[in-house]
Formats: sequence, structure tokens, C-alpha cells
Amino acid sequence: MNKDIIRRLIQVLVILVIQLFLVFIAAGTFKLVWVFAFMACSFLILVINFIVVPLDVIKERGSKKKNVKKWDKIISGINAAPSLGLYIVSGLDLRFEWTGAISRWIHVLGLILLFSSSMLFTWSMVSNSFFSTMVRIQDDRNHTVASKGPYKYVRHPGYVAFILMSISTPLVFGSIYALICSLMTMILMIIRTNLEDKTLQKELDGYGAYTLQVKYKLIPYLW
Repeated sequence: MNKDIIRRLIQVLVILVIQLFLVFIAAGTFKLVWVFAFMACSFLILVINFIVVPLDVIKERGSKKKNVKKWDKIISGINAAPSLGLYIVSGLDLRFEWTGAISRWIHVLGLILLFSSSMLFTWSMVSNSFFSTMVRIQDDRNHTVASKGPYKYVRHPGYVAFILMSISTPLVFGSIYALICSLMTMILMIIRTNLEDKTLQKELDGYGAYTLQVKYKLIPYLW
């Protein structure tokens, strides 16, 4: 198996382990049914992705990146704080019961939203051969415009999915306070969307024409 594919598999597994470690340590207990439900759902998503996502996309996402935009490195670095903080705050919330008991249907709604938004993310990866973890023009791979699948409706469906996944996770855990971290991630993703869109319009052949066909970046009929 290609080393970049192996690297990506290791990356996603390590990220999941870190997420679970943070929430369990912050909560001070392993007796968290909904955290295990989150873990089971996450593993299912990973298995589906490994089956359906093209190997070239997995390879790109696991490779060492060249010509990554400096602003994207900055945004990604900043977003590490709320992305990890979400699990710490959720765990502390569960330990100290800041939110308190909520309806199990909120937890279930979170799981449904987590899975469905993850499938939107997967659909985006399947539909875009150049779906990378960082913003860069992939001249080394003959980068072209993605216009199929969810890209027929919005120009950046992956960010839509990422934002929804960030919102769904606190709902699964039952932490209202962790939604503050989700809000921070959402703001950063909106900024990243805008900067990436400007970059693609300026540097990727055919993207300008694509924007005339698909007018909305994240939300149809709004923006």
C-alpha cells in the first residue's frame, strides 16, 4: 500500500484517539455512553470512507504538501484550538454537569447530524479528485475544477459538512457549552472558504466560469 495512504490512515486514527482521550480525561470517567456512541459512529464513517473514497484522494490527503497558502497554515493552526477544545469543554461539562441532563433525542439528533454531515463530506471527497487537507493549487496533479456531486449546488460542500460535524459533536455528547468551540470553528471556516474561493478564482483555470454556474459558496440562495 502507498505510504501516503498509510500515513493518512494513521493520521485519522490518531486524531480520533486524541479526541476520545481528551473527552475521557476531561470528564474523569469512561462511563460515558454517548461518547462510545460517537466512537462507534466515527469508526463506521472511517470504514465507509476507506471503501468509497478514491485512493488518489486519500493519497493526496496523506501526502506532504507543497505550495500551501500561508494564510491557510495560519487558519488551520488557529482552528486546532477550538477543534481540540471542543472535546475538553465537552468532557469538563460532563464532569461538572454545566449543561445538566438533556433529552436523549438531542443526543440522537447529534448522531444523525454527525453521520449525515460526514456523508456529505465523503460525497465531496468522492466527487472531487483534488480534495486536499490544505489549500493549494495542485499543478503536480493537473488540478481541474470539481463541478459534480454536491459541487453542483455549492462551491465548498466540504466546509459545509465540516461545520455541521463540528456542531453535531457537542450535541452527541450533550454539551451546550462546547458549541462555543463549534461557533469559533464555523467563523474560521467561513473565513477560509472566502479566502480559498478568491484563490481559486485567481489561480485555477475554469473556476471563474464555474462560479457563474454555481453562485453560492456555502448556503444555496444565501451565500
